[in-house]
Amino acid sequence: MEPGETQRRPWVVGVSGASGTPYAAAVLRGLLAAGESVDLVVSRASRLTLLDETGIAFRDAHWREDLAEWLARGADGKPGAYRADVSDVRHWAAGDLAAGPSSGSYPVKGMLIVPASTACVAGVALGLSKDLLQRAASVTLKERRPLVVAVRETPLNGQTLRQLVALDEAGAVVLPASPAFYAGATHIQDLVDFVAGRVLDAAGVPHRLYRRWKGELGGGSRADTP
Repeated sequence: MEPGETQRRPWVVGVSGASGTPYAAAVLRGLLAAGESVDLVVSRASRLTLLDETGIAFRDAHWREDLAEWLARGADGKPGAYRADVSDVRHWAAGDLAAGPSSGSYPVKGMLIVPASTACVAGVALGLSKDLLQRAASVTLKERRPLVVAVRETPLNGQTLRQLVALDEAGAVVLPASPAFYAGATHIQDLVDFVAGRVLDAAGVPHRLYRRWKGELGGGSRADTP
């Protein structure tokens, strides 16, 4: 690094194969809007989910165009609903175990797994490191960096619950993708943004994705904006 040059310290965002790709898109948009750098890992299973939920095929050779198209869509699937500058996103292939985030010496702020499937939860809790997403999460834990796991599954069996407890004990924030209604949601995007906002809250990233509780009953039903 040249003298005076600022070292890039991104957030690693891992997208696993659970249903909930709109959550990931909202988190990515929130990070970029806050001026944060992003290193993106999209698992093989999540590409199938993304294709099923949005019709977008995420391709390594054309990832920037595919990412821009994905982030431009709202939770209702309508294209062109958002604009996001993806110039400060770096993509790492899920099978690249020599990628930057696979090493603790690679400078990052932390990692957000959105959404996290139960298979992903198990792999991280057991330290399997079967792909870059799991390896990067293991590195995040061993380096004592923030790890937020937005698990998206219901119901949860005892095995998964024990693995979530193990992640909590290891220092991760276990954040179920569970939207609330007190913020006055009127569209599906409002519910998605609430979960995305809570993920960013856990990471300490400022945003304006949802109306915060102010200790006043009925505040979420008012027409004023956050």
